[in-house]
Amino acid sequence: MSSMASHIPMALSFLSSVASGLQASGLGTHKQPQNSSAPSSHSAPAPPAPLQNSTNLPTPGSSSASTYAAQASGGAAGSASSTIVSTATMCIQCHTKPRYSDGTKTHPYCSKTCAIKIKANSGVKTGSGNANSGNCDFCHNRPKFNDGTKTHDFCSKACARNANPQRKQSSATSGTSGQSQCQAPGCTNPPHPSSDYCSLAHKTMSENLCLMCLQAPKMANSHFCSQTCIDDAEKKGPMILEVPVGHSTFKSVGDQFKASWRHAGSTCPAVRRVYKIIMPPGKLASYEAYRTAVEAKGQFVAQGRSAGNENRRWHGTRRTCNLGDKGHTQFCGTTTCSLCSIIRNSFDITLWGKKTGWGRFGKGIYTSSTSSKSNDYSHNDCKSNLKAILLNKVIVGKGCKMLQDNTSLTSAPAGFDSVLAEKGGSLNYDELVIYNNEAIRPSFLVVYDEP
Repeated sequence: MSSMASHIPMALSFLSSVASGLQASGLGTHKQPQNSSAPSSHSAPAPPAPLQNSTNLPTPGSSSASTYAAQASGGAAGSASSTIVSTATMCIQCHTKPRYSDGTKTHPYCSKTCAIKIKANSGVKTGSGNANSGNCDFCHNRPKFNDGTKTHDFCSKACARNANPQRKQSSATSGTSGQSQCQAPGCTNPPHPSSDYCSLAHKTMSENLCLMCLQAPKMANSHFCSQTCIDDAEKKGPMILEVPVGHSTFKSVGDQFKASWRHAGSTCPAVRRVYKIIMPPGKLASYEAYRTAVEAKGQFVAQGRSAGNENRRWHGTRRTCNLGDKGHTQFCGTTTCSLCSIIRNSFDITLWGKKTGWGRFGKGIYTSSTSSKSNDYSHNDCKSNLKAILLNKVIVGKGCKMLQDNTSLTSAPAGFDSVLAEKGGSLNYDELVIYNNEAIRPSFLVVYDEP
């Protein structure tokens, strides 16, 4: 009896070790399905959309511009049914190892190494409360889609398709476009030959989906289907939302980029991705207040122009991270990445001259209607075969036309709101210069092939 008693502690220790191992791997616990509501499909009229939702600005050589394209997350390939362990229990950084459990809670990472990596690459805080596990595994910004019975890994068919490119080829032998079903939200019909959709109606609907939920048609003059999606997007800002390649907004921005590529002897590169930039409401409010003041002074609407003579202009800057490349939608934390800084906080005129040291028209923020000119100022301090450029909303107001340099300017000439530096004189291509931070906001991030 004494011999048997001496072995009891050892047996209990062994059983405890086995139980702990099962718990750490996720096999010893019963995980409840995530309670996530379905994306909003409301299409009822809503109050006037905030500025970042507007799609009807005048543009040189094209109609409206608003877009972003499909981007991928390297660890999101494959469906949950094809894996032994659900993707919901896998590390959100490497997507290959189970999340670590310390016995009281399950962390979003498998190890400290992955926690440090994702914090360094995307600025995401470690800790179970900031993992955004309720967001799409691909774009990381929209909520996962719930069909009423289960919550899927992705927000939409578009993100599911982009996360797993192999799906595009899975039905290639069937004579279709490579898709097993119509790509319209909620449709399971087979697509028409040589198309991703079963009908023209579904194709048209998909070209005009809400950029937040990607489930319902967007409202007129807005990028979103409802006030619910507008509010949801603004709460998550600043962020970038990828526009599906077949979306009307992608086409609009891509067409403007191509039409304004004017450098002789240079072929316009292909646009690969377009992202809608979502700014915090406070940043939009100050911009709108400035626009209202300029409009009250200039009465541009009465002249058939947009309020404040608002236009879209290009701006090239320095990118030290891979924001905008496939699978990269989170801002970096470095202070030297001008691209991330502008998208997060908009432009800051106090930083003028740090890159070039001077300006033809003084201390201002420089943009252009010529995409190829702004391309000259787009630089990568990262390894990428792609370049990035910003399409911005700018309050031009009353512009002062200039042909010759005036490097001493710190504001627009008296009676004017901006400087219109025109082609000719000292310039081969146009420039628009503004001298007030509130006169400009980034609207779209465009990613394209290296020329």
